Amino acid sequence: MRYYLYVSGSKLDMLYEQIPPKLLKRLAVEAKVDLKVLSVAVQSSPRAEAGTYDRLDIVEKYLEREFDVSWMTEPRPWFRGDLGLRIAGYGAADRPTFMTGREGDTVIALIGSAHHLIGQRTAVDTIQAAYSNLPSLFQLLHDAPDGRPQANRQSPLRQVLDFSKSLTVPPVYSEFLARRLLHGTVTGEDGRELEVVIGTPLYVAMADEDQEQGA
Repeated sequence: MRYYLYVSGSKLDMLYEQIPPKLLKRLAVEAKVDLKVLSVAVQSSPRAEAGTYDRLDIVEKYLEREFDVSWMTEPRPWFRGDLGLRIAGYGAADRPTFMTGREGDTVIALIGSAHHLIGQRTAVDTIQAAYSNLPSLFQLLHDAPDGRPQANRQSPLRQVLDFSKSLTVPPVYSEFLARRLLHGTVTGEDGRELEVVIGTPLYVAMADEDQEQGA
């Protein structure tokens, strides 16, 4: 059982609707989803009548089955991880959320819509933009409170690294599954090479720190 902090309903709907019907039941068995609920979802239209977390379990199984889901330090198109994340974006449901953490020489930056933070909802028709993409991330960096006058002359990865370091909210130890957007290397202030991984999460959930890997 997971204690979710963020679930992207738009990504979940998009991915769930693409699963072939014949595969859906098999995945439900693997995910231990109630087959009575699933039979209603498969036979009805739309089939999204299955609950949010049932669909999330099925989509996660589908991604694990059809894609090479990797660990965050060697990110493939889909990657997972667990580490302390500083989460910015509560209080403005119609704006982006930015989550960041570091494990060793790898810096993780996740961008999404604050609307999907659990406990923070707003009417969908009031949200003017989707924030699970790179243009939204760099607009967020440009609009940072300190103005960042040098930001436009820095590399995108450097901007993300500097913004990550500027967050002071306490970290929440979390696990996540995300789609990679950008990945590259930046030299830190101490001269060490840092891997910066930018992604957009399908979900983020609280995790136990005794499950930590590395760091």
